[in-house]
Amino acid sequence: MAMKQLKPKARLFVPGPLSQGEVITLAGQQVHYISNLIRLQAGEALALFNGCDGEWRAAVVACSKKEVTLKVSQCTRKQTPEPDLWLAFAPIKRPGIDYMAQKATELGVSKLIPVRTMRTVVTRVKTEHLAASAREAAEQCERLTIPEVVDMAKLETVLGNWPGERWLLFCDEEKGDPLVVEALLAVSQKPAKSPWGILIGPEEGFSSKERELIRSYSYCIPASLGPRVLRADTAALAALSLWQAAIGDW
Repeated sequence: MAMKQLKPKARLFVPGPLSQGEVITLAGQQVHYISNLIRLQAGEALALFNGCDGEWRAAVVACSKKEVTLKVSQCTRKQTPEPDLWLAFAPIKRPGIDYMAQKATELGVSKLIPVRTMRTVVTRVKTEHLAASAREAAEQCERLTIPEVVDMAKLETVLGNWPGERWLLFCDEEKGDPLVVEALLAVSQKPAKSPWGILIGPEEGFSSKERELIRSYSYCIPASLGPRVLRADTAALAALSLWQAAIGDW
C-alpha cells in the first residue's frame, strides 16, 4: 500500500511557471522564511502557486544562506475562477492598512486601489509593502491568486478612468440609500452581468463635493452599510462580506 504524502509545511507564491520537473530557485525573504523560520530540510515538501497554473507540490533540493532550490513534482489543485472584485479605498495609517489588505485578500478582492480624497490622512502608500501583505495573506488562506496592488491616485482620476462596464458600489455614510444587499440584488437582476468594485471613504468621510461627483457617474450604485458608524477598515470588510454573500462565490 502506498504511503500517504505528508501535508506540505509551507505555501509560497512564485512568479515563474509551474510544471512537473521544474526547478525553482528562491532568494531574499523566502530563503529566510524557509531556512530560518520554518527550517525546512532537503526532501521536505511545500506548496507553490503562481496565480495561473494552479497549486503544485515541490520538494527542497538544497538550502544555503543565499538561496533555496526546489523541484516541482505534481499539481495538487487546478486553477479555478475567482471573483473579479476591486476595492478602492482611502488609505488609513498602519497597521490598519495592512490589516485591510490582508483581510480583503482573504475575502477575494482581485485589485486594491488606494484613493486620495480631500480628507485622506495618509498621503503616501508603499505599494510594494501593501503587495507583500496581500501576497502573505494569499499564501496563508490558500487562494490561487494574489490581488493586484496599484499606486495611489486622486479620487477624480480613479473615477475618470473607471471602466464604464464595471459597477461601483459606493458605501455612502449619509445613510439615505438602500442597504447594500438590497442595492446589490437589484442590480444583479439585470440581464447583463458585469464585474464590480467597492468604494470606501476616509475616516472623516467624503466631502459633499466628492459625494456629488461620485454619484454623477452612471456606473455608481450608492448604498448604506446600516445604522452604525463604522471605521474605514471595518466598512471595507463589511461591504466585501455582503457582496460575497449576495452575489459573490459564497
